[in-house]
Amino acid sequence: MALPQLDNHDSRIKYYELMLRGEITDMPEIPLPVGYHYEMYRPGDRDAWIEIEKSAKEFSSYEQGLDAWKRYYEGHDHELINRMLFVVNEAGEKVATATAYYDIRGIDQSGDGWLHWVAVRREDQGKGLSKPMISHVIQIMKAQGQVYAKVPTQTTTWLAVKVYLDLGFRPIEKNLINSRDGWRIVKRLTNHPALKDLEPAADNEVLNDN
Repeated sequence: MALPQLDNHDSRIKYYELMLRGEITDMPEIPLPVGYHYEMYRPGDRDAWIEIEKSAKEFSSYEQGLDAWKRYYEGHDHELINRMLFVVNEAGEKVATATAYYDIRGIDQSGDGWLHWVAVRREDQGKGLSKPMISHVIQIMKAQGQVYAKVPTQTTTWLAVKVYLDLGFRPIEKNLINSRDGWRIVKRLTNHPALKDLEPAADNEVLNDN
């Protein structure tokens, strides 16, 4: 049976945690489409962040988004003003977000930046916002002295994974081993040349059994 048309953030896809890493020193900045501009986080932007993430299907409810905010960002306004980015449309609405952050668990001692919570509001997806936004966050990381950046993601957001691969990020070797079937799913769905050495997953390996 052929695969159905799959969305980004599609819960029908088998879930595997994925991790990419890339050298960012030579990553250029990509301009935003006409009509959009950037704004950095200001105290009070929490709910705008939650609404974007919820629209992008990262959360199923406001409460779930609030829990994530408390876990990652609560009490860190002094950092977020220099790390959390929003894309804003001509109407002044915040429609996309990403954050130049770090491993909140404190496990990663490499000094790498971590690209966190990249999301575009549902109705603004497909308008060419993701790559410019990510490239701008990379410039923030470079200004903070970082040379490499990591991107935690998952198979269910396979279209986002394709964007990261397009920008030059590559699977971390340990993750490529531990989540090999996940990367094979990404190969099946994107056929990305960066994954040319992987055997693509068979169609019956892509979707959940239930």
